[in-house]
Amino acid sequence: MSSPPPSAAAAVGRRADIAPTLIWTALIVVYLLWGSTYLAIRITVETLPPLLSAALRFAVAGLILAVVLRLRRGPGALRVDRRQLASAALVGVLLLAGGNGLVVLAESGPPGVALPSGIAALLVATVPLLVVLLRAGTGDRPPIWTFAGVTLGFVGLILLVLPAGSSDAVPLVGALTVVAGAISWSVGSFLSGRIRMPADPFVATVYEMLAGALVLAVIAAGRGELSDFHPSAVSTRSWLALGYLMVAGSLVAFTAYVWLLHNAPISLVSTYAYVNPAVAVALGALIVAEPITPQVLLGGAVIVAGVALVVTTERPRRAGARSRSGASPVSSRR
Repeated sequence: MSSPPPSAAAAVGRRADIAPTLIWTALIVVYLLWGSTYLAIRITVETLPPLLSAALRFAVAGLILAVVLRLRRGPGALRVDRRQLASAALVGVLLLAGGNGLVVLAESGPPGVALPSGIAALLVATVPLLVVLLRAGTGDRPPIWTFAGVTLGFVGLILLVLPAGSSDAVPLVGALTVVAGAISWSVGSFLSGRIRMPADPFVATVYEMLAGALVLAVIAAGRGELSDFHPSAVSTRSWLALGYLMVAGSLVAFTAYVWLLHNAPISLVSTYAYVNPAVAVALGALIVAEPITPQVLLGGAVIVAGVALVVTTERPRRAGARSRSGASPVSSRR
C-alpha cells in the first residue's frame, strides 16, 4: 500500500486476475456493514453518552489498526512528516468529530427528538452532492448532468425534512444537525485530495481516527458526559453495538473498501453511496420499527436518485481518480 500507485495498464491487468466473487463479497461487506452503522449508533446511544461513545469507537479502532500495521510492517510503518500528520489530523477532525459526531448527537435523545437511523443515512447520502458544490466553488466545472443530480438530491432533502404535521414527522433539529455533519464530512473529503496526506490510506486513517477521537473526547468532557458516565448503567446491547461499530464499521468495512479501491472499478465501488441508505432504512424498520412514511419514501428515493445520477455522470472523467488519502471521489467512510 505504501508503494507508488500502479499504472493504468497494470491496474487493469491486476483487476482481471481478481475473481468477481471476491470483489462482490467485499462490496456486499461494505454495503451491509456501513449501511448498518446508523442503526448501531442508535442502539449505542440508548445508554452510552453520544460523543463519548464516538470517541471510544475511533480511539480503539485507531489503536488496533496502528498495532496491526506496526506488527505487519515493522517500526517505520506509521512514520509520517509533520505536514502529513497535521493534514491527517485536520481531515480526521472534519470527518469524524464533525461529520460522525454530529450524526451521533442527532440520533441520541428521547423519541420525537432523536433522528431515526434510516433518515440520518439518507441525509448523509447528500455528501457526494455537497462535494460537487465544493468543487464548483474552487473552479472545477462538473458536467451539466452532475448539477442536475445535485439539484435533484437537494429537492429530495427538502421533501424529506419538510414539516408533515404528524407524529412521524422528521425531527427538524436532528435533521439540520446531520446536514451540518454532512457538510463537515464533505469538506474533509474534499480537502483530503488537495492537501499533503500520508501516502498509505491505512496510515492516514490511524491518525484521522486518533485525532477525531481526541477532539470528540474533549467536547464530550466539556458537555459533562464524562462526569455523568457510569459503566454499570450501560446496557449490554449498547456495549455490543459499540463493539460492532469499532470492529465491523471502522475496521472490517474500511479494509474492504480500501481493497476495493485498488482492485475494482471506481464506478462499481461508488455504488455504496446510494446502496447504504437503502440498507439503513430497511434495517431501521425491521429491527427497531422505525416508521417508513410516504414522505420518507419519496424524499429518500429522490435523494438516492440524485446521488446515483451524480455518481453515474462522474464515472467517465473520474474513473481512474484517487485522492492522496486513497479515497474515492464520493468517499464516505463510516
